[in-house]
Amino acid sequence: MNILIINGSPRIHGNISAMLDAIREEAEQRGAEVTTVLASRLQVKPCTGCMTCRETHHCVLPEDDAQCVLAAIKSCDVLVVGAPCYWGNMPGQLKIIFDRIVYGMIGEDTRGLPLPLHKGKKAILISTSTTPFPFNILFGQSRGAIKAMREILKWSGFKVVSAIELGGTRQHPAGEKVLNRCRKAIKKCM
Repeated sequence: MNILIINGSPRIHGNISAMLDAIREEAEQRGAEVTTVLASRLQVKPCTGCMTCRETHHCVLPEDDAQCVLAAIKSCDVLVVGAPCYWGNMPGQLKIIFDRIVYGMIGEDTRGLPLPLHKGKKAILISTSTTPFPFNILFGQSRGAIKAMREILKWSGFKVVSAIELGGTRQHPAGEKVLNRCRKAIKKCM
């Protein structure tokens, strides 16, 4: 089994990283091949919105790390995406990556309706917020980041098996209880 983890957090040793590491370790112990991509270390130019990729199935911008991420998504069986909440959404660098690879995530039928290109694949979503629980959910903080990521993956054909939100991370960083939830989530995909 091939698992791709995309870490959308710029904090390499933060809560998102701890949660994704728990998933990676569990998956590797079960014999999966795991690749981790750190969004903050990628060089990806923003989408210009030209829409040419919808017809040509490749981006008109010079090749950069976006194509590498797309190739990894195409070859994975399970996609795990983790992102902290930035203003009720995912961080900009992660959004730029998804914007740039839209042509490899969804196609279009003759009427312009989306066609999922990753049907049958599974996904796990992770988000954190400094807003305390349950307000991280009620105020749409971590819930907003999850919603945005879920929308992208849903239209791409992924089945989101689990979405884990952790609020109040300033006072309560990711502890063993939430790390165990992460480990259980990857077990559902294997």
